[in-house]
Amino acid sequence: MHGYVRSGSSQPGWLFPFVVIIVLILSVLPLARLAMTGIAALSNDGIGAVLSDPALWSATYYTLVTAVFGTLISLAIGCTFAFLLTLTDIRGKGVLSFLFVLPMMIPPQVTALAWVQMSGPSSPPLKALHIAPPLGSPQPLYSVGGISLLYGVQHAPLVYLALRAGLMVLPRDGVEAARLAGAGSFQVFRDIILPLSLPGIIAGAAISFVSCTGNFGIPAILGIPASIYTLPTLIFTKFSSFTSRTFGDVAVLSAIIAIISVTGLAIQDRTLRGRDYRVLGLSGPTAAFELGGWKFVVQPLLWLCLFFMLAAPFFALLAGALVPAYGVSLTFKTMSANAFHEILFRQVVTRTAFVNSLSLAAGTALCLLVVTVLAAYALKRRKDLFSRTVSSLIEIPYSLPGIVMAVSFILVFAAPIPILHVTLYGTIWIILIAYLSSFFAVSLKPIISAFHQLDPALEEAARLSGAGFFRRLFDIAVPLIAPAAGASVILVFLIACNELTISALLWSAGTQTLGVAIYNLDDSGSSDLASALSVLVVLMVVFMMLLLELMAKRLPRGVVPWRN
Repeated sequence: MHGYVRSGSSQPGWLFPFVVIIVLILSVLPLARLAMTGIAALSNDGIGAVLSDPALWSATYYTLVTAVFGTLISLAIGCTFAFLLTLTDIRGKGVLSFLFVLPMMIPPQVTALAWVQMSGPSSPPLKALHIAPPLGSPQPLYSVGGISLLYGVQHAPLVYLALRAGLMVLPRDGVEAARLAGAGSFQVFRDIILPLSLPGIIAGAAISFVSCTGNFGIPAILGIPASIYTLPTLIFTKFSSFTSRTFGDVAVLSAIIAIISVTGLAIQDRTLRGRDYRVLGLSGPTAAFELGGWKFVVQPLLWLCLFFMLAAPFFALLAGALVPAYGVSLTFKTMSANAFHEILFRQVVTRTAFVNSLSLAAGTALCLLVVTVLAAYALKRRKDLFSRTVSSLIEIPYSLPGIVMAVSFILVFAAPIPILHVTLYGTIWIILIAYLSSFFAVSLKPIISAFHQLDPALEEAARLSGAGFFRRLFDIAVPLIAPAAGASVILVFLIACNELTISALLWSAGTQTLGVAIYNLDDSGSSDLASALSVLVVLMVVFMMLLLELMAKRLPRGVVPWRN
């Protein structure tokens, strides 16, 4: 029995080593391979050619500028919604929160395409309303400002979620004491709430900055037509014109992206270090501000903001799908559903993309479910440094930009696997493995939260009664964590189904995903087909989010991000 179960634990001896091996394959191996290739490029003086390329410095400049301005915009929008929806007596908070988080779940290339259809001289809805700019006018979104604006819209929910987590535990008694002492609402906000909100604001800014740095979909749609290249789009173009130097070049470029991302997170850590933000006393969102008559001004403004962030771009996308070509005015005569019929029944590429994305998303979600149930079981029962290191290694691929992970797996699987002599590069399996690596942390979070809520006495009683590990797991743990497991599957499916950054580098003929198909259709000039496919993707996202909403009451706290 001692050979099977760790001494003093109900955990089988093979379980933690199994988790370690999985983490080594999915996290350590690809990142180590990227580092080795980068070092090899340095030692062969390949770094000189990369650093002397003006395109590198131009791309780095645009990456930093758009990321900084995008972060500032996301802070302005996200903080406003977080403070108003968490601390005031505004109505419809649940619906507003659900709708505000929605842009984060929509693929960035769909967001970019929707805004392109909503603005500029060829916008179908603007032409239908006779307010479109004159033909020949520049598309305003094909610019640094346009990329930054959409970064802000796409990543504002990240700031909102990070800040709201802190606002939910504000000290009720401290706020009430300040009010009893005669402090006005503005003074309470300035002297108590704002200082205690700084960790959430800084964390949200760091997450937004890292997400902007690694975003591919938005600068691909808006930047490439205007010859504005960020580091992710520069890597993409280098793979498109493959040479003998490509691997070394993209390894160095990926390392630069990783350095920028890690620097952003390090600045967050440095900013918060040495500050004590512990909250004493009762906490909760009941420390609310009453808006009074301002409610009738603030609430319509929030709905108006959501209209321009969500409804207007979606209807522009729908209008773009209903006209025969980009730039045609939407009228009852020009309106047609041919693009949807073409996408669903005629285009082999889009049907293949649907099958690939749904299969990859389902396969990723189910494979990770099995792995993360075992990983959560193992990590919950170990409190040593080694287990904390494993937990950190699981988080790293998700925290790094997707383009970095894609390059890492290309470097790992570009050559046939030793001994097996099997090549994964160019097949759908390399995309699946990269998804497993990138979304491991997403799958693990709700399940490990559920395991922490389990009473260990239940399993201990079963163990003393002679029940083996798998019997205890399936008869006790699995039924109790089932809602969280369901949420894990839906979250991973939702994110993987709409992913573009990883698959943009890893796809080949026959392995296109929905994100790749949308980008390729738009790039080839078939904007009506790209819009139609994007509309279907948005509807699928909303459906999956509504499923999570229906499950929310049975899930551990924090699993459904938009719930209060």
